[in-house]
Amino acid sequence: MRRTLNVIRLQLINRQTFIWVPLIILGSAVVISVLIYAMIPVDTPKYGGGGQAPLWYFFAIGISAMTLTFPFSQAMSITRRDFFFGTLLTAILGSAFMGVVFLIGGAIETLTNGYGVNGYVFYLPWLWEAGPLGAFIVYFTLALFLFVVGFTGATIYKSWGPTVLTIVGVGLALVLVGLAFLATRLDLWGQVWTGILDAGALGLALWGLVATVILVGVSFLAFRRAIP
Repeated sequence: MRRTLNVIRLQLINRQTFIWVPLIILGSAVVISVLIYAMIPVDTPKYGGGGQAPLWYFFAIGISAMTLTFPFSQAMSITRRDFFFGTLLTAILGSAFMGVVFLIGGAIETLTNGYGVNGYVFYLPWLWEAGPLGAFIVYFTLALFLFVVGFTGATIYKSWGPTVLTIVGVGLALVLVGLAFLATRLDLWGQVWTGILDAGALGLALWGLVATVILVGVSFLAFRRAIP
């Protein structure tokens, strides 16, 4: 466990990666969103998706954790197992941190009537319909899922090279197109949208956690072949 904690310390040596850069991106998105809201001449609530910007940044963090930090860890004689689980715990902590930040942002928007312009970046009704805990799970899941996607892609690249990574990407795209084709041919889109609305943001987030666990398993299997 101490070796795993050392990996967390290694990942957090540069605190800009997991803390300051996401906060700068988030702060910039909020300022820009509020300025845009202030220019819209309506009194009804105004909602935007600018707050998700730092969550997508976690995709890049997942890639850099594998391509940049992993070779350095091997030079320090850190085992692959310790590096993998230490990096995953760091991602969990970073995602939880972002979830808390989003909850604080939602509380500020509620207390200030959307920064005085009735505009909302964090407090999006569909995401908060299950309460603060549900909203935290949604934000946490999205950040962690994107990190794991980036980390898994980088692991496949490090293990088998760009050709295999491209084949995997094309294969996933074909699967998605195939599912969309079936839904269209069988006239299932109505049921699909009904299922999404019934599940709600929290339900989708829980399914996202399941997908994240599956990706973690894939990346762990591929990680054993990764070349620093």
